[in-house]
Amino acid sequence: MLRLMPVGDSTTIGSAGEHTWRYRLWQHLCTAYGGPFTLVGPRETLHDPSADAPTSYAYADPDFPRAHLAGWGEGWHHMTPLIGEAVRSCRPDVLLVSLGLIDLGFYTNAEQTAGNVRAFVAEARAAGPRVRMAVMPVVRNIRVEADESFAEQVTRFNELLAKTVADLDEPGSPLLLVPPPESYDFHTDTYDGTHPNETGEHKIAGAFAEAMWRAWDLGGPYGVA
Repeated sequence: MLRLMPVGDSTTIGSAGEHTWRYRLWQHLCTAYGGPFTLVGPRETLHDPSADAPTSYAYADPDFPRAHLAGWGEGWHHMTPLIGEAVRSCRPDVLLVSLGLIDLGFYTNAEQTAGNVRAFVAEARAAGPRVRMAVMPVVRNIRVEADESFAEQVTRFNELLAKTVADLDEPGSPLLLVPPPESYDFHTDTYDGTHPNETGEHKIAGAFAEAMWRAWDLGGPYGVA
């Protein structure tokens, strides 16, 4: 059975009442992937805005494997110390990683964040030497319009991420840079300038799905279900 672990920040964990892109990807793979698969991870909940805590199970459709390693306000900075144990305990074949916005916004600059990517990959491989990783660059949010230095850091980090993925890619544990969805627009594909709405969920799921299909022949072309 193919085991996929979504690893991410608030755009991956999602909020109470949402489907999440994790659900959209699962829905797609149910149709496009020819073998058994599941989503794995040490966490299952959504973020609950009223409690400001990851305590909600109120998915718009809870009938899917809800496991993940994602957290509201968490980035490479937070996930690097956790990924080794998560890989050991949950035994994923593929990590679907979408991180960096939080790091650049609050914790580390582009170069430091790229250093954390290298540490993350090393920790994941130490726990699972053959694990595959599909990594999405930072998807720009509304802050880039008001904060020029932040926008520059996002651009710089995405450049460094592409180089890091290329440098660390190896046949036994491939790294895949996921092209961010070309049509993604934070004005229309989010509900607040950062967090994806229904169209945004589909576009993020579609980006992961298309990348894995083209690079690894896993699944098939993404179609909105």
